[in-house]
Amino acid sequence: MATNAAFKRLTREYIDIVKNPVPFIKAKPLESNILEWHYILTGPPDSPYEGGEYHGKLIFPSEYPYKPPSIKMLTPNGRFQIDYRLCLTMSDYHPGLWNPQWSVSTILTGLLSFMLEDKPTTGSINTTTEEKIRLSKNSHYYNINNPVFRKVFPELCVTTVVENELNNVMSINLNPPLCKKNGSNINIEKKNFNTKDINTNDDKKVILNNMNDTITSFIKPINDNKWKIIFGLLIFYLIVVKVLTRMEIKVVSQS
Repeated sequence: MATNAAFKRLTREYIDIVKNPVPFIKAKPLESNILEWHYILTGPPDSPYEGGEYHGKLIFPSEYPYKPPSIKMLTPNGRFQIDYRLCLTMSDYHPGLWNPQWSVSTILTGLLSFMLEDKPTTGSINTTTEEKIRLSKNSHYYNINNPVFRKVFPELCVTTVVENELNNVMSINLNPPLCKKNGSNINIEKKNFNTKDINTNDDKKVILNNMNDTITSFIKPINDNKWKIIFGLLIFYLIVVKVLTRMEIKVVSQS
């Protein structure tokens, strides 16, 4: 259980993160336990992690800010072991180096900076650049299959809805019938589209991410201009009513 000092400090830090977001970093505490924070590091451009979504957690001691938290990363990333306490200057591996002036933002900024280096530490691993890039592309799909991630970051889980629709579409066999034109037959090659056509999970994840991006790009301008659209539809409706009314009056006068 958090002490009064820890509760006040972490509450103040959360308010500060919301008001002043840190680039490439998102973090929030569990509603049921302010000592457990979950974070997302977004891979910066021009790095093997570019566009990746790396979920992890900070476990603060009840004595915070006078003692440091433990740091774990939960998304496969090619730099750190997953769900493993990392040995960093600002972690509980080095309580003697801890500075009470450091904050959640400071910790995660330091973690991201260290992630971009190749310096080894307890909990780090060695992988190729290609592996890091592959993991970055699959990171969001991995995260949305984590129930804790979905609970803490529901706003980032739109893809789960798209995935369900994708599975429904991919389970349908589409066999185009024989077409006729001007009395002659036009043969159309038949193809069965089902889940077996997707040879790897990576293909499915790429399709899923593309669908999610497409839906988001389609919906966003609609939301941004919904009042213009509604007004335009209203004007169109009034024009149609006016035209139909004139036609009706014309028919009546002729009869």
